[in-house]
Amino acid sequence: MHIGSYDDEPATVAMMHEFMEQQGYELDITDKRLHHEIYLSDARKVAPEKLKTVIRHPIKEKGS
Repeated sequence: MHIGSYDDEPATVAMMHEFMEQQGYELDITDKRLHHEIYLSDARKVAPEKLKTVIRHPIKEKGS
């Protein structure tokens, strides 16, 4: 879950990737397995620092 401005999402994604690698996983983004973002807040009504976004990246065990 990313909380804050959309401009700050790259830092959250970097933390996700670091944790994923520490746990023995790697990205599994393909033509059929894509990155998803689910916007839980309405950017027209919520302050940027309070926006909530679910960021989902497909992963797989390293070497799979």
